[in-house]
Amino acid sequence: MFLTLIAKRLLVAIPTLLTLTVAVFLIVKSIPGDPVLALLGERASPEAQMELREQMGLNQPLHIQYFDFIKKVVWDGDLGRSLNSQERLSDIIARKFPATMELAFAAMLFALCIGIPSGLMAAIWPGTLIDFTSMSVAIAGVSMPVFWLAMVLTWVFGLELGWLPISQRVGVDFYYDPVTGFILLDALLLKEYDLFWDALRHLVLPAITLGTIPMAFLARITRASMLEVVGQDYIRTAKAKGMAMYIVYLKHALKNAFIPILTVLGLQFGLLLGGAIITETVFSWPGMGSWLLDSVNARDYTALEIGILLTASSFVIVNMIVDILYRFFDPRVRAS
Repeated sequence: MFLTLIAKRLLVAIPTLLTLTVAVFLIVKSIPGDPVLALLGERASPEAQMELREQMGLNQPLHIQYFDFIKKVVWDGDLGRSLNSQERLSDIIARKFPATMELAFAAMLFALCIGIPSGLMAAIWPGTLIDFTSMSVAIAGVSMPVFWLAMVLTWVFGLELGWLPISQRVGVDFYYDPVTGFILLDALLLKEYDLFWDALRHLVLPAITLGTIPMAFLARITRASMLEVVGQDYIRTAKAKGMAMYIVYLKHALKNAFIPILTVLGLQFGLLLGGAIITETVFSWPGMGSWLLDSVNARDYTALEIGILLTASSFVIVNMIVDILYRFFDPRVRAS
């Protein structure tokens, strides 16, 4: 049954992914500028421009270019090369995507550890100072611009106090051969504990910056969902039976309130994978977001197509996983 469910979700995801390829292809093609002129310069002769345009397939009709793009990426498994550096895009993504994933996981861990307990306490003691403080922090977290929060954290904890580094994934004194691309995991596998500690310190500020908005959303949705559940008859019955309050709230109430929380969790994690451009730029984090921004500035259209398609596909896959997880948290979904 579980494999059948995954197969059904994959079949549903395929049209979505194909639609994404069309949207990404058309959006990138509509970006102002000419990749041929970006490569050769505006003083290049018409003959040289025509020859390069033919080599890149840009002289073909738009639909032919799209099908060539799909055949090359999906069927041949060739992501192509960067127009500027001529480096294989698969090699670039192998370096950049783990960096963004590591940052997104750390940011979501911060959001979970702060957001859900805050929302839970606000729901347990509604109308109290705890409730007011938790929701005020949540509103402030949603309201603060990401770039402003990043600069404040950099100035306070990086420049004034000097507690944490403010750029890159690891210090310049460390060098290692990547195993998985995830520095924290690689450091543990290589038993380089100094590297692990240094990478963890580099991760703190960008993770807090990126995780503040998801933390605020999780706190608010946890409070709202818990308040709806704790008023149900079975919760009052559990209290009347003399169950310990932590069992009532954590085992019964939170489990039944977790479906809306899981929905927000999946959406926010998908957004983190594709929306880390500002955070990565401020902290010079060598991930997908900063790479895509550099590709826009350099008119590297091939890199843009693959990068945007990868981040958009990640969003679809994350939501598909959340859809599958519904079966484990809600018996009504399993029954249907």
